[in-house]
Amino acid sequence: MRVLIAGASGFIGAPLVERLRHEGHEVVRLVRRRAQADDEVSWSPAAGIIDFTVMDRVDAVVNLAGASLARLPWTKGYRGEILDSRIGVTRTLADAMRKSRKPPSVFLSASAVGYYGDRPGELLTEYSSAGTGFLAEVVAKWEQAATLAPEETRTVNVRTGLVVGQGGAMQRVGTLTKMGVSGRLGTGGQHWPWVALDDEVGALVHLLDSKLSGPVNFTGPTPATADRVMTAMAERMKRPYAFAVPERMLELALGRAADELLLSSQKVRPQRLIDDGYRFTHPTVESALDAMLSAQRDRAR
Repeated sequence: MRVLIAGASGFIGAPLVERLRHEGHEVVRLVRRRAQADDEVSWSPAAGIIDFTVMDRVDAVVNLAGASLARLPWTKGYRGEILDSRIGVTRTLADAMRKSRKPPSVFLSASAVGYYGDRPGELLTEYSSAGTGFLAEVVAKWEQAATLAPEETRTVNVRTGLVVGQGGAMQRVGTLTKMGVSGRLGTGGQHWPWVALDDEVGALVHLLDSKLSGPVNFTGPTPATADRVMTAMAERMKRPYAFAVPERMLELALGRAADELLLSSQKVRPQRLIDDGYRFTHPTVESALDAMLSAQRDRAR
């Protein structure tokens, strides 16, 4: 297939490009500068500028762009950037597909498990209702923008959790753990919907040939609490896990991001991926952490 990717140089985009090329697919990268290679197309999503004829030449579009949620704190201005960056990118891509003579057959559009809000004790699947909160509102508008894609284009909303890999939020967790200041956040019993980077990429490739459309949860099949994730990290890095940070302290330091990223409980199951036959490379968070730390050691050599 010929696959157009927005966010191709990012934490998830870079390994996705490598995987697609390894499997024989052709990749076209959208870049926010002058194109400098044959596989690049310049665009300006904030201004809604893109050469829509590129859509006539590709089979699939993967949208991974958007302001990072790991950048803290979430000031009022940055919350606006989180929302606007996602809607602007998605709408620009959808508009270009609608203008093309032959729209791509597949549109994989990034989304997030933030859709479900804080739901302690509840098992959440793609059939669960929307939650409340800032991220739930962002995701609802984000996914609504994706519905602007042509009807003939199979559109998937990729609801991703905490990606365990070299980069993103786990890089911050790893840094704190390495410094020996890792510990329980709040009660530690809140569920963190994690997914290994290998499976994030693998599931995206899987969906290119799938028949699934609509929301698909990208989380590991074995739920894990925040305490389990961070304890496993400390054990593998041979660092203490001795501190306890009260919820109030996190809220004072990080504001809304503390409630929505660290203290929110979301026991999310990737029901549709499982039913569609996807086989996870890393079914437990411990396996995902082992892969992440192994890759870090290999890169350091």
